[in-house]
Amino acid sequence: MTRLRCILLLLQEGNLCVCELTYALELPQPRVSHHLGKLRKAGLVSDQKSGQWIYYQLNPELPKWAVDILNTMHEGIKKEKPFNTDAQTLADMSNRPDIFCSV
Repeated sequence: MTRLRCILLLLQEGNLCVCELTYALELPQPRVSHHLGKLRKAGLVSDQKSGQWIYYQLNPELPKWAVDILNTMHEGIKKEKPFNTDAQTLADMSNRPDIFCSV
């Protein structure tokens, strides 16, 4: 479930740093990083390092059919818990980074 939650937040937001995902999911950083590593290894997400921070996004090389499936899934479950609360929690994050993560 954590990996799906990460994917759907990335689908919605585009680019997120680990601190944003940790905040939105209300999970410890090592756990979120572990799941992101699994998603990266599977080719579903890619990352970009900026200083000491790592930003994640859906892999831009995903085939269109895969992105279409993710979008359809997102539409079907975005109002269900915990997916709806993840998006709202992220939106409520008071110190979201603009360019560089500050948490």
